[in-house]
Amino acid sequence: MAETMQFDLVAPERRIASERATQVQIPGFEGDLTAMPDHAPLITTLRPGILRSVSAEGTKSYLVTGGFAEINLAGVSVLAEQAIPLEELNAKLMDQLVADASEATAVAVDKDSADKAMADLLAVKAAAGF
Repeated sequence: MAETMQFDLVAPERRIASERATQVQIPGFEGDLTAMPDHAPLITTLRPGILRSVSAEGTKSYLVTGGFAEINLAGVSVLAEQAIPLEELNAKLMDQLVADASEATAVAVDKDSADKAMADLLAVKAAAGF
Protein backbone atom coordinates (compact mmCIF):
# COMPACT_ATOMS: atom_id res chain seq x y z
CA MET A 1 0.00 0.00 0.00
CA ALA A 2 1.26 3.47 -0.88
CA GLU A 3 1.93 5.85 2.00
CA THR A 4 0.69 9.00 0.27
CA MET A 5 -1.51 10.02 -2.63
CA GLN A 6 -1.85 13.12 -4.76
CA PHE A 7 -4.48 15.61 -3.53
CA ASP A 8 -5.65 18.49 -5.73
CA LEU A 9 -8.31 21.05 -4.79
CA VAL A 10 -9.43 23.36 -7.58
CA ALA A 11 -12.01 26.14 -7.59
CA PRO A 12 -13.09 28.08 -10.70
CA GLU A 13 -10.78 30.99 -9.94
CA ARG A 14 -7.62 29.10 -8.92
CA ARG A 15 -5.90 25.95 -7.72
CA ILE A 16 -6.25 25.98 -3.94
CA ALA A 17 -4.08 22.99 -3.01
CA SER A 18 -1.81 20.40 -4.58
CA GLU A 19 0.11 18.11 -2.26
CA ARG A 20 0.96 14.57 -1.26
CA ALA A 21 -1.54 13.57 1.44
CA THR A 22 -1.97 10.59 3.71
CA GLN A 23 -5.73 11.17 3.92
CA VAL A 24 -8.44 13.55 2.73
CA GLN A 25 -11.66 14.00 4.70
CA ILE A 26 -14.48 14.88 2.30
CA PRO A 27 -17.92 16.33 3.10
CA GLY A 28 -19.88 14.13 0.70
CA PHE A 29 -23.48 15.00 -0.09
CA GLU A 30 -24.69 11.68 1.27
CA GLY A 31 -22.21 11.55 4.16
CA ASP A 32 -18.65 12.30 5.12
CA LEU A 33 -15.87 10.02 3.93
CA THR A 34 -12.14 9.71 4.28
CA ALA A 35 -9.98 8.81 1.29
CA MET A 36 -6.62 7.19 1.90
CA PRO A 37 -3.97 5.81 -0.49
CA ASP A 38 -5.30 2.95 -2.65
CA HIS A 39 -8.93 3.85 -1.91
CA ALA A 40 -11.45 2.22 -4.23
CA PRO A 41 -12.43 4.49 -7.15
CA LEU A 42 -15.41 6.73 -6.38
CA ILE A 43 -17.02 9.94 -7.58
CA THR A 44 -19.23 11.89 -5.18
CA THR A 45 -20.91 15.26 -4.98
CA LEU A 46 -19.97 17.61 -2.17
CA ARG A 47 -22.17 19.37 0.34
CA PRO A 48 -21.18 22.60 2.07
CA GLY A 49 -18.67 21.62 4.73
CA ILE A 50 -15.07 21.41 5.82
CA LEU A 51 -12.66 19.41 3.68
CA ARG A 52 -9.41 18.41 5.42
CA SER A 53 -6.15 17.10 4.00
CA VAL A 54 -3.54 15.46 6.19
CA SER A 55 0.08 15.41 5.04
CA ALA A 56 3.59 15.46 6.47
CA GLU A 57 3.12 19.23 6.84
CA GLY A 58 0.06 18.79 9.08
CA THR A 59 -3.68 19.17 8.59
CA LYS A 60 -5.08 21.83 6.27
CA SER A 61 -8.78 22.71 6.28
CA TYR A 62 -10.93 24.30 3.59
CA LEU A 63 -14.54 25.44 3.42
CA VAL A 64 -16.20 24.03 0.29
CA THR A 65 -19.70 25.02 -0.80
CA GLY A 66 -20.31 22.16 -3.21
CA GLY A 67 -18.79 20.46 -6.22
CA PHE A 68 -17.41 17.01 -6.97
CA ALA A 69 -14.66 14.75 -5.66
CA GLU A 70 -13.05 11.98 -7.66
CA ILE A 71 -11.11 9.34 -5.80
CA ASN A 72 -8.97 6.93 -7.80
CA LEU A 73 -5.85 4.86 -7.24
CA ALA A 74 -3.66 7.89 -8.01
CA GLY A 75 -5.31 10.15 -5.45
CA VAL A 76 -8.11 12.65 -4.87
CA SER A 77 -9.20 15.48 -7.16
CA VAL A 78 -11.78 17.94 -5.86
CA LEU A 79 -13.53 20.38 -8.16
CA ALA A 80 -15.26 22.81 -5.81
CA GLU A 81 -17.89 25.43 -6.58
CA GLN A 82 -16.08 27.57 -4.03
CA ALA A 83 -13.15 26.64 -1.79
CA ILE A 84 -11.63 28.86 0.87
CA PRO A 85 -8.72 27.94 3.14
CA LEU A 86 -10.06 28.20 6.69
CA GLU A 87 -7.33 30.65 7.68
CA GLU A 88 -8.67 33.05 5.01
CA LEU A 89 -12.28 32.78 6.23
CA ASN A 90 -13.73 35.71 8.17
CA ALA A 91 -17.18 36.82 9.38
CA LYS A 92 -17.81 39.13 6.40
CA LEU A 93 -16.98 36.41 3.86
CA MET A 94 -19.05 33.84 5.77
CA ASP A 95 -22.04 36.23 5.84
CA GLN A 96 -21.70 36.73 2.07
CA LEU A 97 -21.68 32.96 1.48
CA VAL A 98 -24.84 32.60 3.59
CA ALA A 99 -26.52 35.48 1.72
CA ASP A 100 -25.63 33.90 -1.65
CA ALA A 101 -26.98 30.54 -0.49
CA SER A 102 -30.17 32.22 0.73
CA GLU A 103 -30.73 33.79 -2.70
CA ALA A 104 -30.11 30.45 -4.40
CA THR A 105 -32.55 28.73 -2.02
CA ALA A 106 -35.25 31.26 -2.84
CA VAL A 107 -35.21 30.38 -6.55
CA ALA A 108 -34.29 26.69 -6.31
CA VAL A 109 -36.41 24.09 -8.08
CA ASP A 110 -35.37 21.36 -5.63
CA LYS A 111 -36.27 23.05 -2.34
CA ASP A 112 -35.26 20.06 -0.19
CA SER A 113 -31.70 20.00 -1.54
CA ALA A 114 -31.43 23.78 -1.31
CA ASP A 115 -32.67 23.78 2.28
CA LYS A 116 -30.19 21.02 3.17
CA ALA A 117 -27.32 22.96 1.59
CA MET A 118 -28.34 26.06 3.56
CA ALA A 119 -28.52 24.08 6.81
CA ASP A 120 -25.08 22.57 6.13
CA LEU A 121 -23.61 26.03 5.49
CA LEU A 122 -25.16 27.43 8.68
CA ALA A 123 -23.72 24.47 10.60
CA VAL A 124 -20.25 25.26 9.21
CA LYS A 125 -20.72 28.92 10.17
CA ALA A 126 -21.58 27.95 13.75
CA ALA A 127 -18.73 25.43 13.98
CA ALA A 128 -16.27 28.04 12.69
CA GLY A 129 -17.46 30.49 15.34
CA PHE A 130 -18.92 33.15 13.06
